[in-house]
Amino acid sequence: MTTQTAPRAETPTRLRRAITGPLLFAFILGDVLGAGIYALMGVLSEKVGGMLWAPLLLALLLALLTAGSYAELVTKYPRAGGAAVFAERAFHSPLVSFLVGFSMLAAGVTSAAGLAIAFSGDYLSTFFDLPTIPVAIVFLAVVGLLNARGIRESMGANLVMTAIELSGLVIVVAVVAVFVGGGGGDLSRVAEAPEGTSVAIAVLSGAVIAYYSFVGFETSANMIEEVKDPRRTYPRALFGALFTAGAVYVLVGLASSIALPSEELQESSGPLLAVVEATGVDIPSWLFSLIALIAVANGALLTMIMVSRLTYGMAEQGLLPATLGRVLPKRKTPWVAILTTTLVAMGLTLVGDLATLAETVVLLLLVVFLSVNISVLVLRRDHVEHDHFRVWTFVPVLGVASCILLLTQQRPVVWLFGAILLAVGGILYALARWSRKRATAKTTETHTDTDTEENHEHA
Repeated sequence: MTTQTAPRAETPTRLRRAITGPLLFAFILGDVLGAGIYALMGVLSEKVGGMLWAPLLLALLLALLTAGSYAELVTKYPRAGGAAVFAERAFHSPLVSFLVGFSMLAAGVTSAAGLAIAFSGDYLSTFFDLPTIPVAIVFLAVVGLLNARGIRESMGANLVMTAIELSGLVIVVAVVAVFVGGGGGDLSRVAEAPEGTSVAIAVLSGAVIAYYSFVGFETSANMIEEVKDPRRTYPRALFGALFTAGAVYVLVGLASSIALPSEELQESSGPLLAVVEATGVDIPSWLFSLIALIAVANGALLTMIMVSRLTYGMAEQGLLPATLGRVLPKRKTPWVAILTTTLVAMGLTLVGDLATLAETVVLLLLVVFLSVNISVLVLRRDHVEHDHFRVWTFVPVLGVASCILLLTQQRPVVWLFGAILLAVGGILYALARWSRKRATAKTTETHTDTDTEENHEHA
């Protein structure tokens, strides 16, 4: 993989370029770390028993394949809109571009809904016994307000929250190490597969869930218009964040299986809190729950930043109504897109099933990733004037294969839920096209009337 670094003028944008390399690294790391590890360890243990580390490692390798394709395309076409922009250039079809972009959009709001539910579960119940769905809705409203305030304020909050959520995962690993040093835990559980299935099938099935813990890196593609020197900054931040997250995840997976049997992990919606409590180390439950809440909140904030920018980018492309491209004059944030995506995420919290939401996110993102990997190969014929990152050709080829493999592992109910969301997208696309045609017809009629009047005056 190569990149050239000759200085070039940055692509013009109406958005403010306020994201530096360290901020982008923190953005990606915070989004990945907050995308599920605090909530899904119990769900993952149902698939692989004590071998939590194995699907996490496999999911990292699969994610890196598609990340390589993103690094090339994002630096080649540095515009908000991400995968939808790439699909438009590669396939020259507004419908395909819309479906890819909408899949990304639907995955984002679904993920945010899942994280809002996780926020309102066992971690919050350490402090307050409140109903899950109303709390999730209020939580998303607060996230939306912070998002609208400004990208620099949001990124500053992310920097602080990323440090806190990383410290929480370090605590998990550290207390389990102390636990084992004192003769506690069971090291043999790290190789304990569930009964009645082969190890390979269990790990592959678990990778579908574990993949959700790595999604988040793709959101950074929609922030590229706000990144300083994106051609140099983006690849470094992307791969650095993924490798960092992967190393932390594998250690947390090992620690979790050593501290608790899979049956106990499965019973909690706050599994890492259960791990810390099982060690008996003097860490207050309220402190770790607070860290976990901040981690989940950070993931939701970054996800909602992404979906609002994606909605803005698709509106700029004409794939969504132009109203969604409106920007606050002083704050330079796409306020209509933020309001709309926040309301949709609130509605999805009514589903209430974290596992189904997580798998639906993976399904929709696999459609997006499949398109991105194919787009890299198709767009190799398209040369641009500026320098950009270039990935080895075999990487997107393997990326395509990995997406197809993971798609075959999805449950029928997840396919149904994903199909419903895409059907909604199809309706919106048809309405958007009808609206544009109507606006074009009115414009043409106005021009015709004006030309007729001018001809009469001339006569």
